[in-house]
Amino acid sequence: MTKKQKNTPIETDIVLIGAGIMSATLGVLLKQLMPDARIKILERLDEVAAESSDAWNNAGTGHSALCELNYTPEKPDGSIAIDKAIQIAESFEVSKQFWASLVEKGLISMPGKFIRTIPHMSFVLGDPNVSFLKKRYETMGRSHLFHGMTYSEDFKLIKKWIPLVMEGRPETEKVAATRMEIGTDVNFGALTRAMLRYLWRQDDVELNLAHEVQDMQKKNGRWEIEVKNLTTRRKKKISAKFVFIGAGGGSLLLLEKSGIPEARGFGGFPVSGQWLKCTNPEVIERHHAKVYGKAAVGSPPMSVPHLDTRFIDGKKALLFGPYAGFSTKFLKNGSFMDLAASIKIGNIRPMLAAGLDNLALTKYLINEVRQSPDDRMRSLQYYLPNARKEDWELEIAGQRVQVIKKDEKHGGILEFGTEVVTSSDGSLSALLGASPGASTAVSIMLDVLGKCFPEQMKDAKWESTLKELIPSYGRSLANDATLTETMRRRSAEILDLNVKEEIEQK
Repeated sequence: MTKKQKNTPIETDIVLIGAGIMSATLGVLLKQLMPDARIKILERLDEVAAESSDAWNNAGTGHSALCELNYTPEKPDGSIAIDKAIQIAESFEVSKQFWASLVEKGLISMPGKFIRTIPHMSFVLGDPNVSFLKKRYETMGRSHLFHGMTYSEDFKLIKKWIPLVMEGRPETEKVAATRMEIGTDVNFGALTRAMLRYLWRQDDVELNLAHEVQDMQKKNGRWEIEVKNLTTRRKKKISAKFVFIGAGGGSLLLLEKSGIPEARGFGGFPVSGQWLKCTNPEVIERHHAKVYGKAAVGSPPMSVPHLDTRFIDGKKALLFGPYAGFSTKFLKNGSFMDLAASIKIGNIRPMLAAGLDNLALTKYLINEVRQSPDDRMRSLQYYLPNARKEDWELEIAGQRVQVIKKDEKHGGILEFGTEVVTSSDGSLSALLGASPGASTAVSIMLDVLGKCFPEQMKDAKWESTLKELIPSYGRSLANDATLTETMRRRSAEILDLNVKEEIEQK
């Protein structure tokens, strides 16, 4: 082989960087829309779904705003804002439709391995929080997306719902809870692996593990990507028409390597996570719900405490947290130099401004890092009064990188959601940020398709395919109660989810 041949890039149509839920979702969509497309998936680890998509590293709730109180903030006038909750609930229904279609078409199987029905509950203590939860319940009841929600201040009824949470409390304590029977637990690691198995079986799809993207640049209308095989230490170049960066916390560094003007000004603030994991099977078996509380005053959204029933590798698990921490890594398996490497001339001002505006977050993280095992147990016992230290152990979760972006008024602001950054020509797109990303992955990827393939999205064949995969495509679930109920019934039937009780309460 001549030197010229050795340096000739390998041509493909699409490169997906990162083998997590985002790349898997976009890969399946693109392969359904463009069956002849050549796709290469590049993952720096030696396994897929090992970072943010892994069951131990993410919230796994199936975020649908049924119980997450930070999605329904109280306004200064005392009213409750539910716009974000409606958006998230609608997006999650779209995700369920897509997953159901993949099962129906035989592209993936055994939905019980990645999604199960489990009640979603909000639980609060004290008069001010009870007042808030009641107003939230009444406001959310105006949207059919939340019909079937039950509210109670009855100590005995709540004890039937969540006995472990109520045992050890005086019956005079002021409590309130809401409950939605159609909540779900989603193992995004299992779902990602199922979708990637489908892609791996398709013609012209290649999954490259232990392959690290080291550089990329636009040349002659195509993206030239330099990749290092971490096993053989050899390097190669890949030329692609379209690149998607779905590398979790690593996306920011890769986006900066692209050099697109749209990336200028973006920064990242890494936050590490920890859980307390129950090790006592008897305790695990006695709790069956996802119970979300209210974050302490001044705490960031990621600090919302929850007592979480999960199903991981076919086994029931019980987690409490999250406990936040700080690390300069952008990935759980990243480098301590990630934060320093992300600082560029174009994002110094936004990052400094966001830092000054979020001193409370810094103080919160310092306090979290300084927590002792006894401190963590006291936090758990606030929600589980009879919890014993010997029944719980610390589990390290994944890394989140919160988005910092330019802002004319503040110089820079810290975002607690997801951000899609796309080049002006649509040839490259990257996903930054965190929660509730995985649960709304399908809606986010539809947004990517709209920005990167605008002409194709107008094509009748594409539209027809998308309607096969997402039957409500092009219509608003938030504005159509009948459509919502029809789609929920369809998803529930195909995914083996029980929504009978919720529907009967309407």
